[in-house]
This record gives sequence, structure tokens and C-alpha cells, in this order.
Amino acid sequence: MSIRHFLTLNDLSRDELRGLIQRGIALKAKHKAGEIFEPLKNKVLGMIFEKSSTRTRVSFEAGMVQFGGQAIFLSSKDTQLGRGEPIEDSARVLSRMVDAVMIRTFEHDIIERFTAHSLVPVINALTNEFHPCQLLADMQTYFEHRGDITRKRVAWVGDGNNMCHSYINAAKQYDFQLSIASPKGYLPDATILAAGNGHASLVDSAQEAMKNADLVVTDVWASMGQEEEQAAREKAFADYQVTADLMAHANSDALFMHCLPAHRGEEVAADVIDGQQSVVWDEAENRLHSQKALLEFLVR
Repeated sequence: MSIRHFLTLNDLSRDELRGLIQRGIALKAKHKAGEIFEPLKNKVLGMIFEKSSTRTRVSFEAGMVQFGGQAIFLSSKDTQLGRGEPIEDSARVLSRMVDAVMIRTFEHDIIERFTAHSLVPVINALTNEFHPCQLLADMQTYFEHRGDITRKRVAWVGDGNNMCHSYINAAKQYDFQLSIASPKGYLPDATILAAGNGHASLVDSAQEAMKNADLVVTDVWASMGQEEEQAAREKAFADYQVTADLMAHANSDALFMHCLPAHRGEEVAADVIDGQQSVVWDEAENRLHSQKALLEFLVR
């Protein structure tokens, strides 16, 4: 069988992605019941972090331990990756020593080059362009709370960033309709939007995006590496804060999600993220369970 990778949601079929959601839910139930399940015993995941993270590191590392395997944390400060070794050479060496590689980095080209020379599955744990693992958790969370997301309406409010790009991919793969409200200058990539095959569209305001929405999603205004743009972004995104008044434009049972970390009083009001419609803590926990399903799928 050929090696499978997970760089974007488009690397798996619709049926495979839905299968991962159901498997993540089942693995979560096993874990909650205290059942020992170790399908990756003696397997090793190499975790390359060029961008730091809390949820990504803990969820992948905990997942491998729960599966009977182990994860090795590798930062650019501690390896030859930070000393100029070619990405291709690192891929050739590391993939001979571990059973899978997870990479959290900057340009998407970096992970594509690594994957082209890897002998084992590679998982995109975030690049500047995509964040597919977060979408597995988001979709699992929606399925748990509301059932199938097919033909539902999702509102994206804020930066047309890597999360927005992965939501565009998800809209196509999970067959829902995505309305995107972003200020000029911060729109999603036009090529990625076009590849959504009509499942995603730009709208003129946050209020318009929220109409009939079953799910509302946002992200920070300034992501990692954009801190110097904070003041300019605060001005540009002033009309894109998800407040209770804005949520009132969505369906009354709409859910709210945020990949975290969140800045209360910026992209989301405290009474929204801490309110009854918010499922961000389930969403964060589901990084663990959905990624375990992904690891099982790719490594076994």
C-alpha cells in the first residue's frame, strides 16, 4: 500500500474524512470508559515544531502515549533543521527512524518538500496556508452536538487565513455552505476559494455571513508572526468582532467555535466564547481524539 499523507483535507476522500469523524468519536468513548487501546504500540511520531503550540503538542504527544507509542519533540533550535540542513535531507533521515512525522511550520512549500522525500506519513499540524488537523476536531465537535453538517450553513468572520482556507476545503469535502466575511486586504486566497467549487463565498459584512448560520467560527486578528501588524489589524477588523448582537443574526441554536488561543474583547466577546452557544472546550479536547483517528488511519 502506498504511503498516505495529510497536508490538506483534500488529501483524503469525503468518505475517508467522514470515517475519521466517526472513528474519533468512537476513540473518545473508549478513552472516557478507561479502555486501554494501543494500536500503535512501539511506534514513534516525530514532531517538528518551527512554530510553537500548546494544543498541537499536547494532543499529538498524549495521543501517541495513549496508543502505546511515543512522540519525539523536535524544534528548529535543537536540531540541524535550524542550522541550515536541507529539508530534503532531514526528511530522508528522519523518515528512516520514525513511523510518522508531524510538522508545524511556516510556508506550505516546506512541508511539501519534506513530504516528497519522506518514507513515512507526514501530517500538517499547521502552515501559513492550511490547518487541516483543527478542522477534523471542528467537524467532530459539530457532529457530536448537532449531527451531520451536510447542507448546513457556516459563517467565517475575520481573517482569511489558514483556518479560513481549511474551512473552504471542509465546505467542499463535508458538503456545507460557507459564508466568509473578511475586510479588504485580508481576504482568503482567490485560488483556494475558487477550488471550493461553489461551497464557499465572500459576503459584504459579518451580519450577512451570519444569516441562517448553524455554526459561527472566528480566529485571532493577528496570528503568530504578525504581532507587528496588531494595531493595523485592530483597526481593519473593528467591525468583525463576534458579539452577542452579531450572534443574534445566526440561527438560535448556532454553535460558536474558535481554534484558540482567543483574545476576549478583540475577535470575540467574553460573553460569546464563555456563553452557552460556545463549544470551544469540546473543540479543543477533540484535537486529541480526531488526531488519534488520523494517526491510526495513516500509520496502521
